[in-house]
Amino acid sequence: MKKLQFDILTIFPDMIDSYAKESILGRAQKAKLIDVRAHDLRAFTTDKHHKVDDTPYGGGPGMIMKVEPFDLALKKIKKGKKARVIFTAANGKTFSQADARRLAKYDQVIFLCGRYEGIDQRVEDNLVDETFSIGNYVLTGGELPALVMTDAIARNIPGVLGAEASLDKESHTEEGYLEYPQYTKPEKYKKWSVPEILLSGDHKKIETWREEQSKKKKRE
Repeated sequence: MKKLQFDILTIFPDMIDSYAKESILGRAQKAKLIDVRAHDLRAFTTDKHHKVDDTPYGGGPGMIMKVEPFDLALKKIKKGKKARVIFTAANGKTFSQADARRLAKYDQVIFLCGRYEGIDQRVEDNLVDETFSIGNYVLTGGELPALVMTDAIARNIPGVLGAEASLDKESHTEEGYLEYPQYTKPEKYKKWSVPEILLSGDHKKIETWREEQSKKKKRE
């Protein structure tokens, strides 16, 4: 069985480890379906202070992350042709479910997480395969986008969710599709009741209702 390896380059590896060992990602790692590895970018520096950033040429505010640590790290951790290097940035293409499904077919996905004022442009120009954003807003670093994309990609690997059918009718499985509303016990809580159709036992009518609800969500 194929195991997808995620490598995340960051100056805050503990942020990655604490999330990746829990819940579905944690179980998927124990089942050897995925492997999530956080790498401290400072380990790939060549100066005694382990410096990963410096002032920008031409002046300006803030500090820019250097190209050298990323280059040295990728030379060590990138394994083969079936690898994809992703930079997380606000100016990237918006990440989608289609991207998650596509990237799940690789053997290795590597995320480069920026901090400070940004990353030396030579990283994106020469070391990166794709640049992704997770929304039209700015975050303090690339770790959260990397985790979001890791989670979304991992869910598309056979066996990670346990029941493969759960992927069939999810939101965004098809463009614009949103999942129908779901309910569980109790049947009535306060004045809020479960729709009667779901209690009918008529599976054909239930399926029709669910399709209608999904279409309704798409229109809204």
